Amino acid sequence: MSDVRSAPPAPTEVPVEALGDLYRDGITARRGAFGVDWVRRMAEDVEAAFQEARARPDGAVGRGPQRWYVEIHPEQLRGFVDLVTHPWVVAVCRAVLGPRYEIVELGFDIPFPGAAMQPWHRDFPMPPDTRDQRRLTSLAFNLTTVDTVEEMGPFEIAPGTQWDEGDDFDHGMFPPKERYPRYAARAVRKFPRRGDISARSALTVHRGTPNVSTRARPVLVLGVDAPGAGNAAHHDMAVTRGYRDSLPASVRAHLPCPVVDALTPIRQKHTIEGLVMGAE
Repeated sequence: MSDVRSAPPAPTEVPVEALGDLYRDGITARRGAFGVDWVRRMAEDVEAAFQEARARPDGAVGRGPQRWYVEIHPEQLRGFVDLVTHPWVVAVCRAVLGPRYEIVELGFDIPFPGAAMQPWHRDFPMPPDTRDQRRLTSLAFNLTTVDTVEEMGPFEIAPGTQWDEGDDFDHGMFPPKERYPRYAARAVRKFPRRGDISARSALTVHRGTPNVSTRARPVLVLGVDAPGAGNAAHHDMAVTRGYRDSLPASVRAHLPCPVVDALTPIRQKHTIEGLVMGAE
């Protein structure tokens, strides 16, 4: 049974506050979108997927010391349909990315104890539509599996930097160190609790901070594109025929990934150069 707390707007409504947050700050959030039992099941699925991924070559990619990213298939997450049909998620996707938005990525990031400070970065270079038209063409939704505290190395973001053109960013992603004081002056650390969900532009400059606790801090990632944004080419998400047939039509319409007879474990394609260094 679904454990979604729904007082969010209906999908046909435009979430004006979320739109304002995303275009002003590059990030927004919905508190208490899911119940704690739902999150517990998500955490179990994340842990199982991580153990499987770490047991094979290229199953997990390093994002700095003691920090890993794993991409998974929708069938590996029991709450996938709950997540992608949540009214707030649907409303934000439609408002920002248009009615034909595409779900292109599902994965998770885990900073373990000992994870270091990441360099400031964005997740990919600024696309032309954002540079020329000031239009956001992708969103990253994040859900924590734990109640985040300072010692766990919370996510830190520099609001408003999704519009920085980044002509002098290394690989279009890593700003020069002389920009760091500006980001530090804007920096906001996020302390989500179980059940909260956030949406952000992955262009907004951000970093992971050191995890000095004794606990890991897993975070689920759902990547969604506007048509033509092109991020699906960087991911290998797939669904089996039987699973796809079981999905609501409203989900199938936004899931352009390959349909296969049997799932193949995803081999992570690359590390992100600056993040592996894990230092300012």
